[in-house]
Amino acid sequence: MNIFLTIALLVVSNIFMTFAWYGHLKLQDMKVISDSTPLYFVILLSWGIAFAEYCCQVPANRIGFAGNGGPFSLMQLKVIQEVTTLIIFTLFTVVFFKGESLHWNHLAAFACLVAAVYFVFMDAK
Repeated sequence: MNIFLTIALLVVSNIFMTFAWYGHLKLQDMKVISDSTPLYFVILLSWGIAFAEYCCQVPANRIGFAGNGGPFSLMQLKVIQEVTTLIIFTLFTVVFFKGESLHWNHLAAFACLVAAVYFVFMDAK
């Protein structure tokens, strides 16, 4: 159960993180905020969204960490988080930023990430 809860929390966390980091660009594109919107306002908005991210990220790491009885080592947690981040970011980019597209090199990079997941979960003994 901790595996699924950890991964679900990481997915939700990364959705919030992606919106905190890049959502303001879409809001600007949609004319919700403008070029003249003060940077401090955009930063505070992003911090507010990032707070929701941390409310999911921290429990995911605590629940998932083997040192707390979870199923994952720190290295495994980090690789899961990074792969999740790139998947969420790719979906966000393709869905919300229509001018962006995937190319062969992006797919090659994803293949490398799949290899990274394989290697981090491989028994190295």
